[in-house]
Amino acid sequence: MAKRDCYEVLGITRSATEKEIKKAYKRLAMKYHPDRTKGDGELEEKFKELQGAYEILSDPQKKAAYDQYGHEGVNQGQGGFGHGDFGDQFGDIFGDIFGGGRRGGAQRPMQGADLRYNMDLTLEEAVKGISKEIQVPTLVHCEQCNGSGAKKGTDAKTCGTCHGQGQVQMRQGFFAVNQTCPTCRGKGKIITDPCHKCHGQGRYERSKTLSVKIPAGVDTGDRIRLSGEGEAGENGAPAGDLYVQMNVLQHEVFVRDGNNLYCEVPISFTEAALGGEIEVPTLDGRVKLKISAETQTGRIYRMRNKGIKSVRSNAVGDLLCKVIVETPVKLSAKQRELLKEFESLCSSSSGKHKPKSEGFLASLKTFFDDLSS
Repeated sequence: MAKRDCYEVLGITRSATEKEIKKAYKRLAMKYHPDRTKGDGELEEKFKELQGAYEILSDPQKKAAYDQYGHEGVNQGQGGFGHGDFGDQFGDIFGDIFGGGRRGGAQRPMQGADLRYNMDLTLEEAVKGISKEIQVPTLVHCEQCNGSGAKKGTDAKTCGTCHGQGQVQMRQGFFAVNQTCPTCRGKGKIITDPCHKCHGQGRYERSKTLSVKIPAGVDTGDRIRLSGEGEAGENGAPAGDLYVQMNVLQHEVFVRDGNNLYCEVPISFTEAALGGEIEVPTLDGRVKLKISAETQTGRIYRMRNKGIKSVRSNAVGDLLCKVIVETPVKLSAKQRELLKEFESLCSSSSGKHKPKSEGFLASLKTFFDDLSS
């Protein structure tokens, strides 16, 4: 059976660039790959044909011979899946998709894992900033073997299974896949005389003490990155990072909302009615707050720039004080008598001293009148 034109197989023109050839092959190979066609013989043949066409057109010398003489110009011993090797091309094109890779080269030492430390802060500490020492259990490089895992004065030996490549090739028919070497686990080397301190791991567990400077204005959810303070990497690779996660504890007086602070301030019935000046708390101490006459419970007074300075800018929030009118308790007989007299005087003034009560009663009357009509 005559072989199809390689350009026709890939669906490209003869003027296609190397990049266009590779792109066309990748698109079609994903469609006809055996892992996706599930044993369909016809589609597997198409995949073989596609593989052969790509092997020719991706090689400048083979491509030049093919363009001049066609299939006859290409050495048949190098076609299909001979020395060109399916595994090599497969890894080149699909390494990022299926996890394959080119033969050769052991696994590169990977950076150590990142760590997270949860730090509780009082509101005062979060607002003003503080330096704290923390204890972090982690993996550190073994100083005795410099992270190599081999006993001092010795070296790791090249793996005899993969010959230092870190990978071995598994074949099944025309299909070839590179896998991590089971002997050295991808490292390419074997430690025959391990370090006694780290037992050949190149690192060991240890708690280390770190000083963390917390900037003023941090809030729950903010985090600080300490570069290189995470777990040490394998085979002497760099350490990961440590992320210190902030959690601001609940405060007895203040509630935080962004850069603003809220608090509830109790005032007496007399202060609410006549007005006056009271003391309110801030994170910097007590300050005076002027209460207007005839203040109703729940009113909020805003004190500018008495909140929190933002950790990201120079903006300062406000302190919002919600006044709560406190009802007198444990009254004496004299106090009760005076309050009854006061209530009588207020009631005889046609409700002008209690506009909200009068308005509420009027609304109720209208509501019940509508129900009965």
